[in-house]
Amino acid sequence: MKESRPVVDRISKVVSPILWALGLELIDVDCVGQGARSIVRVYIDKPGGVTVDDCGRAHLAISPALDVADPFPHAYVLEVSSPGLDRAFKRIQDYRRALGKPVSLKLRQPIDGQWRVAGVLTEVTEQGVTVVVNDPRSERTLLFGFDSIAEARRIVTF
Repeated sequence: MKESRPVVDRISKVVSPILWALGLELIDVDCVGQGARSIVRVYIDKPGGVTVDDCGRAHLAISPALDVADPFPHAYVLEVSSPGLDRAFKRIQDYRRALGKPVSLKLRQPIDGQWRVAGVLTEVTEQGVTVVVNDPRSERTLLFGFDSIAEARRIVTF
């Protein structure tokens, strides 16, 4: 199955209020596979991170609701999980959640020959973000409009 925006939107509309009632946030819905091999992945999060128990509670709560909404004319597998710490940012809330943390930005156009920029995310506005970059030359504060960012992720170190 090729992910269809109307199907994803319908699933999101069904599961989002249920997750909210559980204290969880819907991060994304992904539909892959074909026919009986279809998989619906629901990614959730909450402040402090998601536990296995959270995923189990969410699965038990949203599965019957999706059975009623019946997004597909065939069987599918429902998976509920955390999107991971290093997931690509899709919404402004993802950027806000990463404030004060190191991020990596892949740019649509290079800056000084560089297609990637890494630094600490210090500000998020409706128009874009501010990143403080420490490189061998100096510390620089760079502003990026969302339209200039191809992909953004947290840099996770252990």
